[in-house]
Amino acid sequence: MNRFSIKTPKITPGFKPDGTPLDNDRIEIGPTDKAFAEWATLGLTAPNLEQMRDYRLARVVDQLQKRDLAGVLMYDPINIRYAMDASNMMLWTAHNFARAGFVSADGHVILWEMHRSDHLASYLPKIDEVRQSDAGFFYFVTGDKTEDQAQRFAAEIADVLKEHCGGNKRLAVDKMEIEGVVALQAEGVEICFGQQVMEHAREIKGEDEIHAMRCALATCETSVAKMEEALVPGISESELWAVLHYENIARGGEWIETRILNSGPRTNPWMQECGPRIIQDGDILAFDTDMVSNYSMCADISRTWLAGDKPATDEQKRLYGVAYEHIMTNFELLKPGVSFTELTEKGHRLPEEFRAQRYGLMLHGIGMCDEYPCIYYPEDFIEGAFDYVLEPGMTLCVEAYVGAVGGKEGIKLEDQVLITETGAENLTKYPFDKRLLGV
Repeated sequence: MNRFSIKTPKITPGFKPDGTPLDNDRIEIGPTDKAFAEWATLGLTAPNLEQMRDYRLARVVDQLQKRDLAGVLMYDPINIRYAMDASNMMLWTAHNFARAGFVSADGHVILWEMHRSDHLASYLPKIDEVRQSDAGFFYFVTGDKTEDQAQRFAAEIADVLKEHCGGNKRLAVDKMEIEGVVALQAEGVEICFGQQVMEHAREIKGEDEIHAMRCALATCETSVAKMEEALVPGISESELWAVLHYENIARGGEWIETRILNSGPRTNPWMQECGPRIIQDGDILAFDTDMVSNYSMCADISRTWLAGDKPATDEQKRLYGVAYEHIMTNFELLKPGVSFTELTEKGHRLPEEFRAQRYGLMLHGIGMCDEYPCIYYPEDFIEGAFDYVLEPGMTLCVEAYVGAVGGKEGIKLEDQVLITETGAENLTKYPFDKRLLGV
């Protein structure tokens, strides 16, 4: 039996389907009742949060032990969320390193939370210590005393390593202000590649993570459907994009990492962010969700629609057909044991006219955000960067952008998939535009 299959949800009296208490005043964030009801209608299973937390911490510890590391010090809020499920102003702390987390090789977990925010982690059983944060030493909060604060925190880390890691001073660090790097090295700490540790921990999703991802995708696709309902000539790009945000948040989703939605001539070249342009009848409308939804799981799909009632032009259908063939062909290559290099070598080749404006990659990992690995086009391949193979439990996105240099329009498509024991499952259920497909 597929260990990632949808199962009949089990609900314990007094608790929500994911194991959180039926407490209207609870501290932790999470899905709304609207989301739980929609998932039940779809037959989806909510993750068991206790089991998911156990799995994730075990993955981090395993990576540390394989590399003979004392522990990992994390400033990236997504890594902190992964390792201990602690959330606090995720976007703000992504560029203001005000909090930190530590996991030792024997599983001791410390969270340095922002001042007067320690209550936010009070419900999390995997955290052994919550310390008032002196982990932040960026100029906004420490000014001209930044180096002094970095030295104090580095001394605290050295004490933690001595207490919990014996004589091992090999510390993985994912991200840190340069003052912290200097201060740790002055304490005799050997700084190791923390991003590699955490990305490899996150690459294989457990059963409950897959349930969480299915739920997040359901929220995303419901939100996309609401956006498609709102797509009428005369609406602005920004107004339409706001629908996606609203519907995600209303179901307990968290944020959207980009704002890439554009229409008409703004679809070529790609990567233009939504703006005040008024969508016209017959316009191409293309977007990339980049949605961090329920349980902080990313739902990253792209669709291109035809706005209004005008029939699709032959050129619109040609571009769409190439993009559709591209992602479907590459999806068929996905199965356990296939190397990342082989995917680059055997992947669908875009017609020459579209290669100059190709997307930045053919496939990428997906979990709590865009993750390792990047599967590049042959033109962008980095020898030795990703010498690994597909494994069951990996989740990826298959992407295409098709638009010629100087062309009038472009097409963006993307599906999110799961590598299974025998092949791959397309987790994306949202339909393609039949008018553009010509069916």
